Amino acid sequence: MLNAKMSTKEQQDDKVFKALAASDRRKILDLLRDGPMLTGDICQQMAWLSRCSVLQHLKVLASAQLIVQQKQGRNCWNTLDISPIQGIYQRWIKDYAAPAANFLHLLKQDLEQD
Repeated sequence: MLNAKMSTKEQQDDKVFKALAASDRRKILDLLRDGPMLTGDICQQMAWLSRCSVLQHLKVLASAQLIVQQKQGRNCWNTLDISPIQGIYQRWIKDYAAPAANFLHLLKQDLEQD
């Protein structure tokens, strides 16, 4: 359960990390990278999972705001929303990766001088 003392942003980040922790959910995000998909089509692409399991994964992804779901009659379209991933990148990856990227750049320069 999420800590009541955590900010809303921290709670949302926790939901994103939890959603990204499961390989099947990452596979769903990979499928949606190419464009919106119907829930039934996602189920067909992930045949090793039951429909209930896919629906549970979609619920977690929607709760983390990684996907947007739109119902049209009996169909439900699922669309990737990369905003939360960009937020994670900005907060947790970009600044931590900068020193390593800078080191690699300097190493490349040194190797090219030799």
